[in-house]
Amino acid sequence: MERTRQPTVGIIEIICGPMFSGKTEELIKRLTRSKIAKKNTVVFKPIIDKRFDEIQVVSHSDQKIVSIPVKDTDAIKSYLQNTEKPIEVIGIDEAQFFDNSIVQFVEQLANSGLRVVLSGLDQDFEGKPFGPMPLLLAAADVVTKQYAICIICGAPASKSHRVNLDIDNNQILVGGMEIYEARCRACLQF
Repeated sequence: MERTRQPTVGIIEIICGPMFSGKTEELIKRLTRSKIAKKNTVVFKPIIDKRFDEIQVVSHSDQKIVSIPVKDTDAIKSYLQNTEKPIEVIGIDEAQFFDNSIVQFVEQLANSGLRVVLSGLDQDFEGKPFGPMPLLLAAADVVTKQYAICIICGAPASKSHRVNLDIDNNQILVGGMEIYEARCRACLQF
């Protein structure tokens, strides 16, 4: 009996959790491994995230990977349409900063056989779903939920607490330890 080869199907992997949980570190680890495996890999980050570096994706533990800063999903599409070598693995950091069009786009990429690895906050500082993350989580084939350490009690933390609400009450406020703390559900009340 002759077997027919199945078409290559990609995958959508999501790494989510609160601030300081190691999401970007895990993203960098997975993408570095794909490069070691000689997969043509490209990494994107939102242009608004300039906390550590304008070009590189940088974790709080100072791990780094070169990326392409983009304004939106259309900029990612444009880049991919103009590449000479076919891309096999795509990484996207801080996915919560993109609009909902990112969901259909990454599904198209996965359906065309690509591996797409995204990281982002699943909740904002008020504990509400953040940007396209709920839709991305629903579309994902693999979800990794990371936890931080609660700054108050040391328990596993699933929340990002904005320390000073007088700074800015908008949902999007890019920052680090000067603005946010990881907290568990119980300590979020303090």
